[in-house]
Amino acid sequence: MSQDYPKRLYAVLHPSPALIGSQMNPQSFARHYLSGSVRHYSGKVIFAEIDSSFRHPYFPIDHFMDNVHAHEDGRPKATKYISVYRVLEHLDFSMIKALYLTSPEAVVLRLEEQEEINTRDNQEVLRIFAEINPVRMLVLSRLSFVEFGQLVTNPELKRNVPAMFYTQLEFDANDFLQEFELNPLLPPMVPKLHPSKLRDAILELSTKPDKVSKGMLLDSSFDEIPYRLVRHGFMFARHGEYKFFGMPPIEDIRRDNHKFWIAM
Repeated sequence: MSQDYPKRLYAVLHPSPALIGSQMNPQSFARHYLSGSVRHYSGKVIFAEIDSSFRHPYFPIDHFMDNVHAHEDGRPKATKYISVYRVLEHLDFSMIKALYLTSPEAVVLRLEEQEEINTRDNQEVLRIFAEINPVRMLVLSRLSFVEFGQLVTNPELKRNVPAMFYTQLEFDANDFLQEFELNPLLPPMVPKLHPSKLRDAILELSTKPDKVSKGMLLDSSFDEIPYRLVRHGFMFARHGEYKFFGMPPIEDIRRDNHKFWIAM
């Protein structure tokens, strides 16, 4: 006899966007996505739980959620795909309940929304941003964590997106330049980003004060970037709006979620 499981909404942000109906809790959903589905995937998964009352004319949510039922043997319905296109731009940020980071081994870390953003950066530093959804560039910028999202979603600019999900990476330009001068054969601090390309980008922004950002990779390859390089957390941005999910201090992760800490 089938059980009456609650129906949930998940927005997958990485590796590929999707709005999904499910009867699984976040841990079970992550495990199914990584190892329980015929659509095999091996790597990080980042997804958000969306309030089940969320509705938008773009998504036929009710049509699909009406068919989210437990299997005859009592197992909960794992996934019912509602949309795989233009998901992020049509999400209501206020309906995002929590953000989940998943290791390739399906260990999950839940992130909570934080209203205050303690960026620990002064205004003169250069920052590296990894765009995750809907585009995936790796960008060096003099903009702050919040300012970057507002720029790339500015509808008055030709190169913009309606909404962006991204993160900032740990990086100190001065330390990097000093190390590179001593050892030009430094390993890449970010996978696929050659140190000489990063050096050239730093020098270009340093000598062109009117230029605020420099693209370095067309694909940020976030799946290959260790979670330990995430500096503050993750940002949902829309012009005039943002929602921030902070990364806990690494010692807190080590104490409270040791398996995830190992996977970082």
